Amino acid sequence: MKEIYVEKQFRQSSLELITLMNTVIENYNEQGYSLTLRQLYYQLVARDLIANNEKSYNKIGNLVSDGRLAGLIDWSGIVDRTRRVTSLNHYENPQEVINLASSWYRNDMWENQDYYVEVWVEKEALSDIVGQASERFDVPYFSCRGYVSQSAMYQASLRFIDKQEEGKDCVLIYLGDHDPSGIDMGRDIQERLDIFRVHQDMFDFRRVALSMDQIEEFSPPPNPAKLSDSRANGYIKKYGYSSWELDALEPSVITELIVTEIKGLIDVERYNEILTKVLEEKGVMKNITEDWEEIYSRYNW
Repeated sequence: MKEIYVEKQFRQSSLELITLMNTVIENYNEQGYSLTLRQLYYQLVARDLIANNEKSYNKIGNLVSDGRLAGLIDWSGIVDRTRRVTSLNHYENPQEVINLASSWYRNDMWENQDYYVEVWVEKEALSDIVGQASERFDVPYFSCRGYVSQSAMYQASLRFIDKQEEGKDCVLIYLGDHDPSGIDMGRDIQERLDIFRVHQDMFDFRRVALSMDQIEEFSPPPNPAKLSDSRANGYIKKYGYSSWELDALEPSVITELIVTEIKGLIDVERYNEILTKVLEEKGVMKNITEDWEEIYSRYNW
């Protein structure tokens, strides 16, 4: 929704840039994705519309803020996933709850599969994209927000041990930046799971992004490697002075990387058995809502 809160005058160059930003935002929305400020910035960099530096990033942030206040940029077009309000849900009547329950209802689609799968992503800002790809196949996903906390790692170890005891082969699909810390996080995850007795022969760690092959294929804009990072020297020796952020990839590319990896683990016949059962049971719930007036009248004295 666009709404004017403050009257502002913009230079012609700023108006043109706002028009381009709206094009990127609309493109994301049409694909079913919400967009963070950093993703917007990288899409503009990838299109050679702005320089890739802190000054440009700050300029885009200020322009988005001013453009929203002036009614030129949709407020829902860009999201902040780090600041959310939590509240309870409310419903008009029981029929509405049953309708919602029907849409929520599902069985464990991996109950009869050989694998237990989780998808981890380095950044909270990409959780929406990763979540949509993972939820399609009933796969849990987790935003690491950098190096994973000790508590989260402990909880992960309990999940993997539990699933292995059920006879599952555990797979951890990971996506992160290609920079000194982003590369090192894969090592850190595996070594700390080992501390919690999830040894490397007990699960398959698959880093599906970001790789040098993908950087060559998709050409995301480079950043200077952070020399202040304690891991910079080792990274520079192997990859050079440039680094790349996962945010710079198109959402469709990230989605395809995840979907392809998950599909390769699914026994389709077993998956469809549970899917058929779920659809039948959803049909029963739908019939209840369609006959709600009659059912309600039996108990309405």
